[in-house]
Amino acid sequence: MRYALLINELPGAFEALATDEQAAISAEYLGIRSDPRVVDGGHLAPAHTASTVRLKDGDALVTDGPFADTKEVLGGYYLLEADDLDAAIEVAARIPAARLGGSVEIRPLITYPV
Repeated sequence: MRYALLINELPGAFEALATDEQAAISAEYLGIRSDPRVVDGGHLAPAHTASTVRLKDGDALVTDGPFADTKEVLGGYYLLEADDLDAAIEVAARIPAARLGGSVEIRPLITYPV
């Protein structure tokens, strides 16, 4: 089964670390990326670079930035091929954002017949 591991970062947590700590955290992310169960992944640009699109009366309304009533922001993701939820939890627990005040949301991907 495929799972999306959605990484919610606490803004400023990474930047508050010393340079050597940042390097160690980055190495952890790359280590997770090299796990053979990880099919894909990506690090998103900061939230302030986002654009949000909504429709009103058929017209696209675009606003700068995300809209979120939360302290955390989506910072990246991994796409994981795992046997079950327990395996997905094992990988999610290794993601540094979770111990730096953020969280990792695990969502099964829905597959459709071709």
